[in-house]
Amino acid sequence: NVLIMIARVGEIMTKKKNEVLEWIKALAIAVLLAAVIRYFFFAPIVVDGYSMMPTLHTQDRMIVNKFSYKIGEPNRFDIVVFHATVDKDYIKRVIGLPGDHVEYENDTLYINGEAFEEPYLEEYKNQLIDGPLTEPFDLESIIGQSTVPEGHIFVMGDNRRQSKDSSHIGTVPI
Repeated sequence: NVLIMIARVGEIMTKKKNEVLEWIKALAIAVLLAAVIRYFFFAPIVVDGYSMMPTLHTQDRMIVNKFSYKIGEPNRFDIVVFHATVDKDYIKRVIGLPGDHVEYENDTLYINGEAFEEPYLEEYKNQLIDGPLTEPFDLESIIGQSTVPEGHIFVMGDNRRQSKDSSHIGTVPI
């Protein structure tokens, strides 16, 4: 009887040890999978600043898709995150694509000579009493070229008066 009890205790210990090992393996796989997804596909980001208001507010939290532009190109008016400096990321809206001629006149966006509506700016435009939301400019006065260079995009914040964007730093490499 004692031998049978010892055998059963050994059996139970072996089962518990196997169960613990299975849990450890499952947790290790979950952590590895989360790290791969976080590093290659998605990243959490917290908005820091007012340059994208009223669309995004400071301290808003977002998940950034890191993968989509590896298989496709940005579209006009997409909101993108890019490395402005080694330690600073900017969140801006894509205004001009490679080959586009971009200019602002009378608070209206013109791309390749065609006026574009920007409904996301209406809230700020309606509040203004002291001039345009977007100061007039053409691409050539900013980057010395008449079109957005191949492999680059022209980006702007929605809060044009409070945004450091392509109208200040030039085009951004895709």
